[in-house]
Amino acid sequence: GGVAAIEAVNIEKARLLYAALDADDFYVNKVAPNNRSRMNVPFFLRDESRNTEFLAGAQARGLLQLKGHKSVGGMRASIYNAMPIEGVQALVDYLNEFAGR
Repeated sequence: GGVAAIEAVNIEKARLLYAALDADDFYVNKVAPNNRSRMNVPFFLRDESRNTEFLAGAQARGLLQLKGHKSVGGMRASIYNAMPIEGVQALVDYLNEFAGR
């Protein structure tokens, strides 16, 4: 498949994750849709007092390194080429579960 196949998978991974984040107002993504990265997806919980709970639940499910950069806060999912779509689906499942969807 080469580079074109990798790009197609990356587009699908990003689409899947952004769709979950944009499903309602539980999560906030401050990046305009036309400027969103396919590799690093920053987001916030609308209720940031639940960040610690969110991160603990993610870690319990093997979803690691989601804490955002110290200067920005929030969360950040890095979904580079090596991240399989199954890993993104696991994160989406957790996002939906945590939001009570």
